[in-house]
Amino acid sequence: MVAAIDPLPDDAESLKRLLALRDRELVAERTARLAAEAEAARATVTISSAEALIAHLRLAIEKMKRELHGSRSERSRKLLDQMELELEEREATATQEETAALLAAGAGAATIVPAHARRRPVRKPLPEHLPRERVVLPSPTSCACCGSARLSKLGEDITETLEVVPRQWKVIQTVRERFACRDCEKISQTPAPFHVIPRGRAGPSLLAMILYAKFALHQPLNRQSEEYAREGVDLPLSTLADDVGACAAVLQPLVELIRAHVLAGDRVHGDDTPVPLLAKGKTIQARLWTYVRDDRPFGGVDPPAAFCAFSGNRAGLHPERHLSHYGGILQADAYAGFNRLYDATRLPGPITEAACWSHARRKFFVLADIAAKAHGKTPIAVSPIALEAVRRIDAIFAIEREINGQSSEARRARRQADSAPLLGELERWMNTERARLSRHAEVAKAMDYMLKRWTAFTRFLDDGRICLSNNAAERALRGIAIGRKAWLFAGSERGGKRAAAMYTLIHTAKLNGVDPHVWLADVLERIADHRIRDLAALLPWNWAAAPERRKLAA
Repeated sequence: MVAAIDPLPDDAESLKRLLALRDRELVAERTARLAAEAEAARATVTISSAEALIAHLRLAIEKMKRELHGSRSERSRKLLDQMELELEEREATATQEETAALLAAGAGAATIVPAHARRRPVRKPLPEHLPRERVVLPSPTSCACCGSARLSKLGEDITETLEVVPRQWKVIQTVRERFACRDCEKISQTPAPFHVIPRGRAGPSLLAMILYAKFALHQPLNRQSEEYAREGVDLPLSTLADDVGACAAVLQPLVELIRAHVLAGDRVHGDDTPVPLLAKGKTIQARLWTYVRDDRPFGGVDPPAAFCAFSGNRAGLHPERHLSHYGGILQADAYAGFNRLYDATRLPGPITEAACWSHARRKFFVLADIAAKAHGKTPIAVSPIALEAVRRIDAIFAIEREINGQSSEARRARRQADSAPLLGELERWMNTERARLSRHAEVAKAMDYMLKRWTAFTRFLDDGRICLSNNAAERALRGIAIGRKAWLFAGSERGGKRAAAMYTLIHTAKLNGVDPHVWLADVLERIADHRIRDLAALLPWNWAAAPERRKLAA
């Protein structure tokens, strides 16, 4: 059935009115359609924005959870740690069960454990340098079989047990005899030996123990005082504080020598860590800076060293003051306070910036690690691009591990041959992927961090002295970050500077393979009688080279 079509009017005026009506209807329909499309678009944008915000907040929560509860390792070491912990628990459980079985069966009973079920490691002999104390048990006086007293010795069986003797305190009495001259009646006496602290009563070894416990083991002085009191020695907190302050003043010349040595290097690692500083009614966020010289990665022969400094805040003027006369390479993160050091107009000249690939990799690794841990749970909105970025950066790190310790020329040649093509592919890949991402995406921010500083990131290709990461400085600050949980805050700015000086001495000794406790004890004993012009002989690397010092360290 065909619908009837209304006949059109015959006159022109009616046709014009009809056309005008149709035009108005079309316009109204088009306006309504556009309004509906705009409303749908606004709803889509609102939903997308809400989803992006939810994803961003969820990602932030996962990051905070990871920082609080996650492992700090960025490689397979965390898996090894877990396996070692599991092995430790299983070994302890097995030994506990065996011991319980022996106790239940009696001392003379034997417990059979299948060889395939548990294999013990071969026991190494106890160290030869430890003193031996012989405890001879009473010998039998008659034969256990027939009762005869005619016994002859065939030999002996020795069972060695490792034991420890608690710390022993002693008082050293230094006697200076006085003599009178019978001719002139004048008195002659040997001069008193030097003491680190005038009128003090703590010896060099005790002072070194106090310093090492406070700044290396992070035991506050009040806890040390309580521990000494339990051992029967009364050393009040005020006395220990006086000892620490006096030692810091005596050792300050060595700190200055280490600082000069660090800043004389071609390349320096720089970093900082927050340190709470006690203020009026609160704590403020102070900073502890570290600058590490370590030429061993490029075959340098100069000894490694670390210099630490303290400041009340993180303003850029502090690294500018620390490095005011330095003009080499600074390996650091992208902290804006370093920017003025790289300025071409800086006097005596700009410092060369070398970016840290570990910082850049960490931004991708966190995203990839969070995405991996979300398996089986509510998925996290993280792009798989992060995992690909980690894989590409790890390939560059693999080359660096192979050339570590080689000369700067050999490192540069290998980098130009193998690392340069990987860097070119990485840059092209990041530019391509970055163009597809929103500027609010987390992985895009990680890419921008590298692409905006690409010159600093690729500078290691042309200079074999530059390392791929700033891990040397981060390792120097690791102990301080752990110790904050013990000492909570620095009591004053002077106390922070004193701590920085002691961290300089202790970490430099560790970098050179020297026991800080032994070194400090010997230096405190000798420094007053040492010639000021030959003070460098007391630095850890020179101290360890002397034969008598090597014997003392052993």
